Amino acid sequence: MRRFNARPVRRALLLAVTAALTFSACAVGSTGSTELSKDPVTLRFTWWGADARHKRTQEVIERFQKQHSNITIKGEYKDWNGYWDSLATTVAANDAPDLIQMDELYLSSYAQRGVLLDLGTVGKYLNTGAFDGKALATGKVDGKQYALPVGLTAYSVVVNTDLLAKYGVSLPDDSTWSWDDLKAVGAQVSKASGGAVSGVQSWGFDAGGLNVWARQAGGSLYDSSGKVAIKPEVLAGYWSYLVSLAKDGVAPVPSVTVERATASLEQSGTATNKSVFATWWNTQLTSLSAASKANLKLLKLPGEATAKTPGAYYKPSMYWSVSARSKHPAEAALFIDFLANSQEAADVLQTDRGVPANTTIRQAITAKLDAPSQAAAKYLDAITVGDPPRVTPKGASNVEKILQRHTEQVLFGKLTPEAAATSFIAELQKEIDSA
Repeated sequence: MRRFNARPVRRALLLAVTAALTFSACAVGSTGSTELSKDPVTLRFTWWGADARHKRTQEVIERFQKQHSNITIKGEYKDWNGYWDSLATTVAANDAPDLIQMDELYLSSYAQRGVLLDLGTVGKYLNTGAFDGKALATGKVDGKQYALPVGLTAYSVVVNTDLLAKYGVSLPDDSTWSWDDLKAVGAQVSKASGGAVSGVQSWGFDAGGLNVWARQAGGSLYDSSGKVAIKPEVLAGYWSYLVSLAKDGVAPVPSVTVERATASLEQSGTATNKSVFATWWNTQLTSLSAASKANLKLLKLPGEATAKTPGAYYKPSMYWSVSARSKHPAEAALFIDFLANSQEAADVLQTDRGVPANTTIRQAITAKLDAPSQAAAKYLDAITVGDPPRVTPKGASNVEKILQRHTEQVLFGKLTPEAAATSFIAELQKEIDSA
């Protein structure tokens, strides 16, 4: 399964961290007034995205400016890879934009170097009352709110109900099912289809699935200090399960699994109607439905009924952050409040940046969405989530690249699950220690 957001190149992270180091001596929130000014104020706002996002964002900016005639907001938007290079360069030059669209992979790196403002210092102008506490916690680093989640997503299983009906296989009860149940129902599909369709599309290439597996075992991928904490035997069990899916014909052979995992969403087993069950982030249902032209349904994660702790958690699609060097933090907070809490802004943005993290806004716009997007929004309210995982530590942004390589080696029999577990943990910890 593909990440919710594409991964930037390694060089971008190195630039970001290096640039942030030059900022580490700055006191957070020390350069600007936390009171609104009556004089003209100009804020720079940077984000990544495609043309449709740019148009929606610009419309929201114009609506905000109509309400606040003394505030001008200048947009600076780029594609994903160019965005991080540009942000690192401006931070290094002490010329960071006032308002920053932030990603979970880089939040810790920027926050711990003093680049971002503690939003708690501008709480007078930024209301977070409509945000679930576990959603807000995704934007905290060392106990401070450096980022406000824009949209939320959660790990899920997507099932093709058309194919289930075609092969006479019953829909499982997702309130009680286990990982063994997923394997069993997947085996029914593979057998009934004569191998034309695989019951399960294997995963193991994204941090979401790994986080869920660790959490259900009562552990975590990282501990509170940012060290790799997943137990080798838990990680080995994760890979052993994936190997068994392929070995027993429940999932495709390794070569097909790897090919699909590294291709686009449209080439996945779900989108091409070649697999019945697959793990995805719930908000990807809309794109999968459009690509497959099939009836797809979101199911809760297997194993939750008997897990030591809930595997499910809220993952932010992205965040809003403010530069610690902004000369106008109060106005920046006021604009974020408009983005996050205004029905007017929500009607324009809708789910462009994910299902809104603001629960009031989410409920208000759900009825206006298409059926798959409605299902994605309702899924967030239907699941039980635990506390969010620790924010990705500095140096760990390559976790999925490391994970993908080890998963491939395990599936192709080049490493045993046990050897891969030892290697993965050591390599990821080395990356963190070197940051």
